[in-house]
Amino acid sequence: MRSWPPGEVSANAREKVGEAATCFAPRVATPDPRATWQRALVAVWSLVLAVLLLGPALGPGYVLSYDMVWVRDLAVRADVLGLGSGLPRAVPSDAWVAVLDEVVPGMLLQKLVLLVVLLGGALGIDRVLTGLGVVSRLAGVTLWCWNPFVVERLVLGHWPVLLGYAALPWVLLGATRWRATGRAPWWLPLPVLLGSLSVSAGLATSLVLLSGLVLGPGERRLWARGALLASAAQAPWLVSGLLHVRDAVSDPAAARLFALSGEGPLPGPLAALTLGGVWNAEVVPVSRTGPAALVALLALVPLLVLGIRRARRHTVVIAVPWAPLVLLWAVGWLLAVLTWAAPGPVGLLAGVVPGGGVLRDGSRLLVLCVPLLVALVAVAVDGAWRWTRDRWSTPARVSLAVVAVLWPVTVLPDAAWGAGGRLAAVDYPVSYADARAALGAGAGDVLVLPLSSYRQPDWNDGHKVLDPLGRVLRPVPVASDELVVDDVVIEGEDQRVQRVRDALELSTPQARADALGSLGVGAVTTDLTAPGPAPDVTGETLLDDGRLLVVRLDEVDETTSPTSWQVAMGLAWAAHLAVLLAAVVGGVRCARQRLRRNLSG
Repeated sequence: MRSWPPGEVSANAREKVGEAATCFAPRVATPDPRATWQRALVAVWSLVLAVLLLGPALGPGYVLSYDMVWVRDLAVRADVLGLGSGLPRAVPSDAWVAVLDEVVPGMLLQKLVLLVVLLGGALGIDRVLTGLGVVSRLAGVTLWCWNPFVVERLVLGHWPVLLGYAALPWVLLGATRWRATGRAPWWLPLPVLLGSLSVSAGLATSLVLLSGLVLGPGERRLWARGALLASAAQAPWLVSGLLHVRDAVSDPAAARLFALSGEGPLPGPLAALTLGGVWNAEVVPVSRTGPAALVALLALVPLLVLGIRRARRHTVVIAVPWAPLVLLWAVGWLLAVLTWAAPGPVGLLAGVVPGGGVLRDGSRLLVLCVPLLVALVAVAVDGAWRWTRDRWSTPARVSLAVVAVLWPVTVLPDAAWGAGGRLAAVDYPVSYADARAALGAGAGDVLVLPLSSYRQPDWNDGHKVLDPLGRVLRPVPVASDELVVDDVVIEGEDQRVQRVRDALELSTPQARADALGSLGVGAVTTDLTAPGPAPDVTGETLLDDGRLLVVRLDEVDETTSPTSWQVAMGLAWAAHLAVLLAAVVGGVRCARQRLRRNLSG
C-alpha cells in the first residue's frame, strides 16, 4: 500500500478523507477503554438532572408560565408564518410547533422539547469536554443544566432561547470540525436550525458558528459559507422582520426595565458572572436573593482561577479551541453589563435602530458565557482530581467528587422539582375547547379582550402567563402587545392594535362592531375572569358560559397580507427548509457510505 509523501496527496484523496470525517457524530479518539461506560454514566446523570429540574412539568397537562404557552393544536395561520401585523417574536418557533403538533399532541410535544433542552445540551457539552476525566465531565454537565440562567429562563417560558442554548455546544463542535477538515459535518445544519427558532437565539447561534469558523486551527475562509448557513436557517424571522421594519423599534424606556439586574447581595456584573441577573424579580429563585448567591460566587471564582491557570500551563484536551469560548464569554458578559451600566444609550439604540431591542434584555446575552465557564470549571475539577490521585485516600477523593459534582445544586436548591412547583402542568378549562369549536375558522381575525398581555387564571394556580386564549383559537388573534413592568407601561409596536383600541373607545356597541369589522376583526372573545375593560360589541353570541364570551360580528372586511409579502416569506421558508433538507441528504449519504464500508469489510 503506497504512503503519500507530504504535499503529494491528491485532491481527490483529500476530498474522500474530508467526506469520511464529516459523516459521523463529533468524537475524539481516546485510549481509555472505559470511555463507553463513562459516556453512558454522563448520559444517565444528565437525564436525572433533567427530571429533577422539570419534576411536575413532566406530568399530564400543559406547563403555562409567562411566555411559555402550549396548546393541544396550534393552527397554522398567517401570524405563525410571519405574515401577521406584529413583529415576528415567535417566528419560526410557532410554525414548527403548529406543524409538529399535527403529528405529536401538543401536551407531549412540550415535554419532549423541555427534555431535549436539558438532555441535548448536556450531552453536547459532554462531547466538548471529551478528553477530561469522568468526574470533571459530570461536574461540567451539572453546572450546564443547573444554573440561574437555565432556571430563570425556564420560569420565564423562553423555551426557544433554551433550545438555542442546548444547540450551542453542538454548533461549536460542528464549526470546529468544519474548520479542521474544510467540510461541514452533515449533522451541523440541525443544531443551527434548532438554535434559530427565535431572534435572540438565532443571533447567538450565528455568533457561535462564526466564532468557531474564524478562530482556531484549520481553514480560514469558511466564514462566508457559515454566514450563508446561518442566514438560511434564520430566514423566516429575518425576512419577516424586514417586512415589519417600520414597527421594529422599541420603547426606549424599556431598556432600563429589562437591563441586567443584581440578585441578592450580588450587583449586576457579579450576578452575571454566576449566570444570573434576570430583569424579572418574580422568576428569581429565593436562594438567589440571600447568602446562597454569594456562596455560589465564592465557589465559582476559585474554580475559574484554577481552570484558567491549568488551561494556560498545561495541555488540556477538550474538543473545541479556547479562543472562540473566550470571545463568546467576553461578548456576552460585556453586552450584559452594558445594559446594567448604561441603559440609557441602549434604550436610545433600541428606539432608533430596528431590531435594537434584542440587546435590551441583558441577562439573556449570558447564554454566550456558559460554555467557557463550564469548560473552565471542568478543567479545574479535572486538575484537582488528578492532583489527589496519589495524595488522598479513596474516601476523601469520593467526597471531593461529590462536592465537585453537586455544588451547583446545593447553592440553588429551589430550582429542583419544577422551580419549587412553579412549572406544574395544568389542564385547560373546557370553556377553551368550546370557544374553539364555536368560533371555528371563521371570517376575519379574532380580537381577544381584555386588552392586556398577561393573565393569572385560577386554573393555572394563579401563575402569570401570556394570555393563552388567542393560541387556542383558530383565527389570527389580535391582542395587546403592551407590557407592564413595575407599573410602567411599555408601549407595543403593532399599529393595528392601536387602531383597535381607538375602535373600542367609540360610544356604542354597534359603532365599535362596525369599526372593528373594517379592521378585519370578525369576532371578539372575552375572558370574563380577567381584570380590565371589555366593551360590548354588537354581534351573534356563540358562547357565554361565565368564563368566556365569544361574539361573531355581522360584517367584516377580510384583510390579507400583500402578495409581495407572501412571495418574500415563501422564499424565506424555502431557504429555512433547505437547511433541514441538507442535513437529511447528508445523513442519508453518510449512512450509505457506512453501509458500503461495513459490507466491504
